[in-house]
Amino acid sequence: MGPLRVFLVLLFGILVMFQTLSLPGQFAHMAKESPDQAYLRWPMTAVTVFWVLCIQVVIVSTWKLLTLVKRDRIFSDAALAWVDAIVWAIVAAWVVLLGVFLYIGVNASDPGLPVLLFLMLVGVAVLGLLMVVMRALLRQATTLRTDMEAVI
Repeated sequence: MGPLRVFLVLLFGILVMFQTLSLPGQFAHMAKESPDQAYLRWPMTAVTVFWVLCIQVVIVSTWKLLTLVKRDRIFSDAALAWVDAIVWAIVAAWVVLLGVFLYIGVNASDPGLPVLLFLMLVGVAVLGLLMVVMRALLRQATTLRTDMEAVI
């Protein structure tokens, strides 16, 4: 679990840098280079920063789940709450991605970006549904462990 924690911290730090410096700076630069599309600067900044925030929620939740595993408390309602946080972060990111897909799809003259966004929509939906299945498995395992402890 140690290496995973190291990479979670590293990823979180990189995402903070993207969130505060890289993404806003990139969209400011794009607005200067393409003044006709400068109106997209703030919406694109807000959307991408929101997606990064969703990823950060998943990272923090994963960290908390690792802590519960280490303390042998993974089969508890506390674990379900952190899995719920992951599921809701994925749902929120998917809903915003759907909005971006619909906006781009209506306004696109080239099918490349809408197809890519559709692929992302399907991928994020699969990830979200996989987490729902994992949550159901955790719920069943928690119930079984609680039942076993009651018998013993």
